[in-house]
Formats: sequence, C-alpha cells, structure tokens
Amino acid sequence: MGVKALLASCSFLSLCSLCLAGNPSLESRLAPLAKAHKGKVAIAVKHLDSGAGYYLNADTPMPTASLIKLAVMIEVYQQAAAGKVKLTDRVTLHDADKVRGSGILTPHFSDGATFSLRDAVRLMIVFSDNTATNLVLDRIGIAATGKRMTTWGFPNTRIHAKSFRADTTSIDPERSRVFGLGSTTARETIGLLEKLHAGKAANAEATNAMLDHLKQCDDKEKLTRLLPEGTVVAHKTGSVLKARTDAGIIYLKSGPVAVCVLTAENDDTRWSADNAGNFLCAKVGKVVFDYFAAKTNK
Repeated sequence: MGVKALLASCSFLSLCSLCLAGNPSLESRLAPLAKAHKGKVAIAVKHLDSGAGYYLNADTPMPTASLIKLAVMIEVYQQAAAGKVKLTDRVTLHDADKVRGSGILTPHFSDGATFSLRDAVRLMIVFSDNTATNLVLDRIGIAATGKRMTTWGFPNTRIHAKSFRADTTSIDPERSRVFGLGSTTARETIGLLEKLHAGKAANAEATNAMLDHLKQCDDKEKLTRLLPEGTVVAHKTGSVLKARTDAGIIYLKSGPVAVCVLTAENDDTRWSADNAGNFLCAKVGKVVFDYFAAKTNK
C-alpha cells in the first residue's frame, strides 16, 4: 500500500471507530463514501440471516468487468448438473486461445496443455484468468449464462462476449459497447449471492465447490483489503480501465453478509493498488464488517 493510501486508511479506520460509538446507520456511513467517489457508484448490502441492509443505485445496470465470471461459474455447474457438460471434461489450450489481461495461462502455459473443465473454472475465478474464461465459454455457450440469469429474475446479469474478443464474438454489440464484458445491477448480484448461499443455485456439493473457488480469490486490493486477518470472504472482483467491482459474502459471527460494490466512469484509471475504485471497495467492506460486528457485540 502506498504512503498516501496508508494515511488515508489510518484516518478512515479511526473514523470507523468513532462512528461505532454512536452506532450510525449503514446509510449514514456508506452514502458519503459513494458521494465522494469520482465516478458512478452502486452498492448493495444484505445480512443474509436478518435481511438488514443498504441499497444505493442498486437497480442501475453497471459494467461488471470480471465480476460476471461469478454468473458464468454458476452456469457451468448448472449445465454439469443437467448432464450437458462434465466437470471432468478435458480442455485443451492452444496459442490461438490466449488473450491478454489477468490470469496465468497466457504467460505460463504452453500450446497443447490440457486440464479439466473444473480446473478452467478455478482459474477463471481464483486468478480471474481471461483465457480460461474463453475456454469455459466455448463449452457452455456465451448466451447460456444470460438466459439462465433472466429465468432466475436477474435480467441485467449477462456476459456479452469472450474476454478481449468482443469484435468477433459479441452476442449483443450494443451492450458490449456500453458495458464491456458483462453487466449487472448491485441488487441482482446480491440476489445471486443469496441464492448461492442458500443452496438454491446448485446442489450441496456444487454449492460448496463454488464457494470454495470464491474463497480462494487472489485479488486482495478491494473488498478484503481492510478486513481483519483471518476474515473469510467468498468473492469475485473485476477491473477494467474505468470500472472496479467486487462482490461476495463476508462471513461474520453475526452471520453471512452479501456485499456488492460496482463503480464505473471512474476518474482514477491507474493500474495500482491505490486506485480509488479499489479503495472504495475496501472502505465499503470495512464499514460493513464493523457495522455487523458491532451488532454481534451488543
């Protein structure tokens, strides 16, 4: 963390401690963070046991960046349950499949490497691997995820094309132009996380496997950044030039809390941990943690 960000973090943490003394509402603590951000912001928070939460611009469609891979993962496991694919199916990587951006396949794996569809999903979630995502989409179809999400009541949650292949693979060029790789709303993402947590997005074995993938997410610059060491979070992040996103479930003593932070049209486009969009996600995570931790201690 840079010096400026560290100082900002210390000031923010001090403010959190002071706020807890008066037990302010989530709105009074989260709304100012969103207002201060130079860009569009949508936030949704829901305690999955009590239903308590907070929503800001939660029904506004926003870019997901790689966050949409959460929905893609669920579609894979749904198709596996229906017998359309097998998680043990072999996937073969060719040089022509490799795309830039996040992940480990493009820089580290050779042409002809083979691995299971399950492992491709792991790479897609844990390392946000763009090449692995495209290999997964080759198996399940680009349109399948959006169709299922619409059936489940999440019509804005869609992936529009392969990663870095929109010019040749987009199934909705206009949405690709507006939103990029994928789109969602904060409320829909919370609903999807709630469905996953409740075991309604897959059977028990698949649910546990998907949550385990999400718990291994290697991006520590956003939602988990300011949380106490050892806090368990099942989440998926996303980053493109003008949008930073993160959504997941924070496991607290008071119960699991689903959180979604979407940003777009950000002024800060730096590719650094101190990016303002990253740090907003971190601050929201800390506020949510402290708020519901305080509820437990009463």
